[in-house]
Amino acid sequence: MAPSHVLRCCQRGLAWIPVIFIALVVCWSYYAYVVELCICTIPSTGEKIIYLVVFHLSFIMFVWSYWKTIFTRPANPSKEFCLPKAEKEQYEKEERPETQQEILKRVASGLPLYTRTGAGAIRYCDRCQVIKPDRCHHCSACDMCVLKMDHHCPWVNNCVGFSNYKFFILFLAYSLIYCLFIAATVLQYFIKFWTSDLPDSHAKFHVLFLFFVAAMFCISILSLFTYHLWLVGKNRSTIEAFRAPVFRNGPDKNGFSLGFTKNIAQVFGDQKKYWLLPVFTSQGDGLTFPTRLVATDPEQPTVVVHPDTQSKSAEDGSIQQSSPLSESQNRLLDNHLHTNEDQGYAVKSDESETITISMESES
Repeated sequence: MAPSHVLRCCQRGLAWIPVIFIALVVCWSYYAYVVELCICTIPSTGEKIIYLVVFHLSFIMFVWSYWKTIFTRPANPSKEFCLPKAEKEQYEKEERPETQQEILKRVASGLPLYTRTGAGAIRYCDRCQVIKPDRCHHCSACDMCVLKMDHHCPWVNNCVGFSNYKFFILFLAYSLIYCLFIAATVLQYFIKFWTSDLPDSHAKFHVLFLFFVAAMFCISILSLFTYHLWLVGKNRSTIEAFRAPVFRNGPDKNGFSLGFTKNIAQVFGDQKKYWLLPVFTSQGDGLTFPTRLVATDPEQPTVVVHPDTQSKSAEDGSIQQSSPLSESQNRLLDNHLHTNEDQGYAVKSDESETITISMESES
């Protein structure tokens, strides 16, 4: 037990090496740019002030978003996704996979789950002993199930998922801006030192090396940032990009896509004034997600919308529901209805029970 514990501690310590490396590079870049370039090399006072102001703005936003990405704890499934004590004991005693699945199905019947394993089974984590919510995956590095897990990033020593995905995107954006600004403003002095237009000094090494490091990081970050912007627009995680989520109706790589605008809002929130700040504004709770397959799911109730009958429905209570929809799903339906309030909306399913939503135009 003791050697295993020591090994685990060593692994956790070694996992911080990439973060420490990045921190050292950032600290050196700060010194090289502020002291060696702006103070010791640039002759113009006005140019110094402009460079320093813009540099510190990008530096603060970069460090802030990087800090939030590192130290925001990944969100985990809530207690409602844990097996009750009786079912848990029964599940552990049972050896047949078929019977274990029957136990999981009974418990999962009251949960908002739409995804399955590739074989169509309930997604269950034996390590964490929880039924996995949609888009949740187990991270072996963090040894926990992470809501809407994207990937485990060694450069932040943390899992990127629902709780910090926005911070990760902003970290990539501000680190790209930081590197671009350094490379662009250092270039002319890099050329002057390279062609010996400026006399050799202790600043020469820092300026030359600063340009190479900034350009190298800029190229690598640009490709990663572009890829994650594409994922946000498609409402996919890195895991889902490589392996399409499996719904009851089969795999669908676009199953969680709600359209470009809503996909962006799901990560960055409804209020655009907070989009560029590393504060949490993502929609939902990470446990349930709107999906374009909700309406056609054979195990979900039918939705029927009739215009011009709202008052009648309110009087006789014609809104019936066989199983509760999540808040995020209700919001999705509500947004869809408001944009199509003059049209009827009907969805078929194999269930005999029906959800009837009635409404009329205010005009």
